[in-house]
Amino acid sequence: MEAKGASPVKTLVIVPTYNEADNVVPLVQRVRTATPDADVLVVDDGSPDGTGKLADGLAAEDAHVHVLHRTAKNGLGAAYLAGFAWGLERGYEVLVEMDADGSHQPEQLPRLLEEVDAGADLVLGSRWVPEGEVVNWPARRAVLSRGGNLYTRLALGLPLRDATGGYRAFRASALRDILDGGVASQGYCFQVDLARRAVRGGFDVREVPITFVERVAGESKMDGSIVREALWRVTLWGVRDRTDWLRRVGSKKDA
Repeated sequence: MEAKGASPVKTLVIVPTYNEADNVVPLVQRVRTATPDADVLVVDDGSPDGTGKLADGLAAEDAHVHVLHRTAKNGLGAAYLAGFAWGLERGYEVLVEMDADGSHQPEQLPRLLEEVDAGADLVLGSRWVPEGEVVNWPARRAVLSRGGNLYTRLALGLPLRDATGGYRAFRASALRDILDGGVASQGYCFQVDLARRAVRGGFDVREVPITFVERVAGESKMDGSIVREALWRVTLWGVRDRTDWLRRVGSKKDA
């Protein structure tokens, strides 16, 4: 991402890891090739398989690569919040979320950054907009994702096709406001929470198509408890939104 007539915008790609020894090195190398001016921050949650050490090796060889070591596995949201804080403290102007397993194609990152450059505050890499696609996903997983996004869209009134996806680019100024007051979830629903906060805050939120590729190495961190927590929180937020709306309508009638 580069503003016209200016030096490249300071961009940080945040990659949370836990037991991603098979993926972290090639993933970071692909990011560096696709976006040479961007920095990469690997946020490792004390991986017992040596992921953190591999990341340290990358950082020792490349000044654009950094590693943030955490001592416990506290969830995806907590890892991203730590990465956001690290990046915001160091003056990065754009902060990117990217999975470590290779499912998010680094080669498609420029299209997200181009939308930020064009004025967007938050850009979502979307699997479910025209030209978006998933590769090597079982039918059950695709149905679950589509259904979860439909439910999220209806329950929260969000004009987004893929509010659960984790490939995103935030403008730093917007991210500070979105995070103000804390977030409600540290797990899978963290992504929905940030998206709804951005929409509710009146920020310019855009979706661009991406190709999501199922991991070929390592183990998925997704399980039933994560999905159940997401459904519960989305339902709770939806009920609260409607209650607040009814209360406002009632107040106007009384006035």
